[in-house]
Order: sequence, then structure tokens, then C-alpha cells
Amino acid sequence: MSELRADTITASDGTSPVTLTKQSAAKAWVNYNGTGTIASRDSFNFSSLTDNGTGAHTVTISSAMSDANCAPVTAGMRYAASTSRAGKIDANMSASSTIRLFTGYEDSYSGAIATDLEFNHIAVHGDLA
Repeated sequence: MSELRADTITASDGTSPVTLTKQSAAKAWVNYNGTGTIASRDSFNFSSLTDNGTGAHTVTISSAMSDANCAPVTAGMRYAASTSRAGKIDANMSASSTIRLFTGYEDSYSGAIATDLEFNHIAVHGDLA
């Protein structure tokens, strides 16, 4: 069996790295802190994060998707010494480069409770424009 190792694969014209085009590859992802001043821990193909109030954020993709019918996948967690909980993130592709996120958790007595989560993870699958 052969093995191929490379740090960067460059386009045939030598101008830029090759972008993955397979359907299975995430075209954008971000890991960010949603509490206090929201900030990205790390990301790929995301240009900005906007805090729209408690439990509401907007993330903007740098290179837009071909349309808003792609698949954002989310996970989140609220962490505190006495109240750690699995988070709930609802994602809505409002445009080909904008995702609206609503974060919180479910309470068995009160239902959905909007809250900012410390750990927010979003990956987007689909075709780039």
C-alpha cells in the first residue's frame, strides 16, 4: 500500500491551495465561546461572529455556500461547576453565507431556556458557490 503525505496541495496554476470539493468534507466550521464577549477558539471559512442577545448568535461564512439548502451540524455545552448541561443549538441558514443560531438547554419543568453556551461547535456541509 502507498502513502501520500503533504502539508499543502496547490492548484495546478500554482496560485493557491486546493479547496476540498467532495460532499463529505466540511466546507466551514467554528468552535467558539458564546459567553461574555463571544470569540472563536478556532475556525475554517468563517469570517465573523455576532452576539444578538442571550442565546442568539449569527455566524458568517467567508466563502459562501452555493445556496441556503446546505447542512449545518451543531453541538454545544453549558459548563459551570454546579450546573454543567448538554446544550441545545438550533441552526437556520438564513442565506448562503449566514447562519442564525439559537442556543440554550431543555429543562424538564420549564422547557427550552435560552442561554449562552461556553462551547459551541458548528460544521457546514454542502457545495461552495
